Amino acid sequence: QVQLVESGGGLVQAGGSLRLSCAASGRTFRGNVMGWFRQAPGKERELVAAISWSSTNTYYSDSVKGRFTISRDNAKNMVYLQMNSLKPEDTAVYYCAEDPNGFGYKYWGQGTQVTVSS
Repeated sequence: QVQLVESGGGLVQAGGSLRLSCAASGRTFRGNVMGWFRQAPGKERELVAAISWSSTNTYYSDSVKGRFTISRDNAKNMVYLQMNSLKPEDTAVYYCAEDPNGFGYKYWGQGTQVTVSS
């Protein structure tokens, strides 16, 4: 069983920055893909960033491209999301998730709230 725990959320003014962290424990899968999702009230959950095991490949949604950076430290079982130039529309619960084998995200954290005030 894999446990994912997010941290680093909070309240920030527009234009500010936050760094989210995701700590993985239990049976993590070598070669996995890690992703950050978010879900705002009344909206569907969306994938905002993802990173391959080797960090060679990354994905960003158009809404965060150029502002967010995903990274990982496999030795520490950590995944990070650096969020800069935050906008009120970035307000959401952010979730860390693991796709262990290319068949979809299977393990999820409990989420961390990010609120951006205007």
